[in-house]
Amino acid sequence: MSEELKKSQFYFELPKELIAQDPLKDRSASRLLVLDKKTGQTSHHVFHEVADLLEAGDCLVLNDTKVIPARLLGEREDTKGKVEVLLLKRLEGDVWETLVKPGKRCRVGAGLVFGNGLLRAKVLDMADEGNRLIQFTYEGIFEEVLDRLGEMPLPPYITHKLQDKDRYQTVYARCQGSAAAPTAGLHFTKELLRQIEKKGVEIAYVTLHVGLGTFRPVKEENVLEHHMHSEYYEVSEKAADQINRTKERGGRVICVGTTSCRTIESAADETGRVRAGSGDTRIFIYPGYRFKVLDALITNFHLPESTLVMLVSALAGREHVLNAYQEAISKKYRFFSFGDAMFIR
Repeated sequence: MSEELKKSQFYFELPKELIAQDPLKDRSASRLLVLDKKTGQTSHHVFHEVADLLEAGDCLVLNDTKVIPARLLGEREDTKGKVEVLLLKRLEGDVWETLVKPGKRCRVGAGLVFGNGLLRAKVLDMADEGNRLIQFTYEGIFEEVLDRLGEMPLPPYITHKLQDKDRYQTVYARCQGSAAAPTAGLHFTKELLRQIEKKGVEIAYVTLHVGLGTFRPVKEENVLEHHMHSEYYEVSEKAADQINRTKERGGRVICVGTTSCRTIESAADETGRVRAGSGDTRIFIYPGYRFKVLDALITNFHLPESTLVMLVSALAGREHVLNAYQEAISKKYRFFSFGDAMFIR
């Protein structure tokens, strides 16, 4: 892999008005840009037409993680100063790795209060890059308390308030634990998934709990120096069998979202066989990476200079991707979490 991979090579100018602030009423009515990864050719569709672009024998891999209402607004016990806590990862019991704002004032030992004392917390320790390890205390069941007090942790570029919490969940979200949605999956409806299965496409579910990596920008100009945050993933025996069978019979493995892609590439051995199991992954995919399993990808449009735009460039080539992005900008596609989608095949 090139030692000369620079962050600035993945920059593009994005007009602010193309950052989608609200989800569409109909999930599958978003636009879909199809990119041929070999030729760079593009075509334009409506998302529900993705059913016509899939073939019998394909395997569609979906990430069934569920976003928790991970944003807690509270105050410090001593000064009553306002504090915001973003839950990133459950470590053990009621200890979480978190992102705290303002961080400087939340030193080890500080007590925090949420919902007039329904939930209390103590800062136990510092973690990587200024994150805090926090222990919570409460009555009852943590998930129920969180559901009552927490807010959906929308990315910072979305400034509108979300009217319907469920619109930041996929229709197949099942396993609680994410600090952000696997947004490529937001375009699917239950009806569209039924239609795809009827066509003879297998659907495999894997889990990756989306964590801090989603929010962390690449700071180093030399891409290879970027530090990826670890995220927890799980691949069941059933999903591994579905994916391996598809490869054996010559079908395509099509991941919905960069998180599904990173999960199966992390779970695969050098021969491209996916192994069932769970663990933490720090996989960083950028141009020069050889995909072991994935053949095609359904994904949203990503931030300039992000690890995600680097991942799609590894699949389709940087020039093809940036040209397609310029075309999307000229045709006023909507970008990022609530935006339109791309099918790289």
